[in-house]
Amino acid sequence: MAISDIIEGYIKELLASGNEVVIKRNDLATYFNCVPSQINYVIATRFTPDHGFLVESKRGGGGGITIRRVLLKKDDYLSTLINSIGARLKQSEAFSYVKTMYEYEIITEREANIIFAAVSDNTLMVDPSIKDYLRAVILKNILINIKRS
Repeated sequence: MAISDIIEGYIKELLASGNEVVIKRNDLATYFNCVPSQINYVIATRFTPDHGFLVESKRGGGGGITIRRVLLKKDDYLSTLINSIGARLKQSEAFSYVKTMYEYEIITEREANIIFAAVSDNTLMVDPSIKDYLRAVILKNILINIKRS
């Protein structure tokens, strides 16, 4: 398991007891024996509004980083996801969206696995220049149909 996944899991465990956690980047980096920029990377890529989080960074005085889980209604969350998907979408980004929907119980594990299959590189055996475009179109349409149901 990659250090980024371990750090993400740790922060999500902290969030399990409430919808907000305050962490100190340097303390977390020391705990995981990594550089502080690794903590920044995890927060910047895994705790975004698209993934259902708001992040606030405090400067000075040994400031901390506050991570809040945003509690959205299913339709609002799906609308946010649909609007956040650009013209192109990498497999890792698509998988992250699906994982988040599963974690928020918007979709079942079975539905998540079906969507993973639909947007995977193994399924989209097309010219690489259009693969990410096609994946974005497919995922947007799946989300629109989930929202309608």
